Amino acid sequence: MHGKDGPTTGIVVVDKPSGWTSHDVVARIRRLARIKRVGHAGTLDPMATGVLVLGVGRATRMLGHIAGTTKSYDTTIRLGATTTTDDAIGETSATTDASGLDPSEIARAAATFVGDIEQVPSTVSAVKVDGRRAYARARAGETVELTARSVRIEEFTIRDRRVEAPYVDVDASVSCSSGTYVRALARDLGAALGVGGHLTALRRTRVGAFTLADAATLDQLARRWRPMSLAEAARRSFPTHQLSKAQATLVKHGGVLTDVSLPEPGPVGLIDPAGELLALYEQRGGDARAVAVFVG
Repeated sequence: MHGKDGPTTGIVVVDKPSGWTSHDVVARIRRLARIKRVGHAGTLDPMATGVLVLGVGRATRMLGHIAGTTKSYDTTIRLGATTTTDDAIGETSATTDASGLDPSEIARAAATFVGDIEQVPSTVSAVKVDGRRAYARARAGETVELTARSVRIEEFTIRDRRVEAPYVDVDASVSCSSGTYVRALARDLGAALGVGGHLTALRRTRVGAFTLADAATLDQLARRWRPMSLAEAARRSFPTHQLSKAQATLVKHGGVLTDVSLPEPGPVGLIDPAGELLALYEQRGGDARAVAVFVG
């Protein structure tokens, strides 16, 4: 099956516009690709913009492995006010004059979050509580108490600071593990400084190996449909291994490879002699076994 000007199956990197939900983008890509089988590798809030990685057709089988990778963001945090949602969409719940904060004080506070930390997700997050999303419970007026989870912050760098008395707006770059809530990071930075804080802008710049340089707007994709091939996406995201013709025949059916040693434990992309990605495999002892197969 083909979409506009090219094969349907593949990875599509969208520069998500503000105001769109991730599901809105999925629905739009379904119409452009003329196929229902579309998914994404990690939700972006409606207010956020930037990199949203989507899989079309068989490429949806790769998304779970992409979603677990490190993500990077450019963000603006307003210090001096807390909100009910930890971002600018919610109602202000408390204010404190933050205009006297010293830049070095803010930078030192941000640095304390770098590394492995325990983070309590925002109450309006998509975390499930007894089978229901936390945001659904919160919007229904229920009191939501979420438990802390382990996340890793690889970078939290303050790049700029503007005083908008009684607030201080700071621009920051964040790189973090999957499952990190940048809204919660803004909230916690404000709490650490004793003035409260919330997120006012968020732009995702990277998901694993995919960056804004790979991204296209929805309008651009409507003019020229251009999914990234599975093989290219795999080479970006995983180590790869070249198969012989006989091995390729076996892998197409998800068979166990007993005569191969993969370059890493896995997942590893297996490429056939024609240069096509057939599967992701992982090493298990002396054998290599299928994690995801993209044929059929």
